[in-house]
Amino acid sequence: MTKQAKAEPRRVVFQYLVPVHVEVEDGLVSRVTVIDETPVADPTVVEGEADYLDEAVAAADDGQAWPSWAFG
Repeated sequence: MTKQAKAEPRRVVFQYLVPVHVEVEDGLVSRVTVIDETPVADPTVVEGEADYLDEAVAAADDGQAWPSWAFG
């Protein structure tokens, strides 16, 4: 049996705009809900391998239903 060389992991961090619902009570932010069901559009590389961006976006935006994230 031959051992395959361990492939180096590829890493890219990207950002894109998503809708955010912000609740304010008495001048203070009381709750923030990030709605991350939005398809990835116009991603920007933050760090990592820019050549890997298209493949990373496809993996991140694979059509599965994601919940919203609420803080507060």
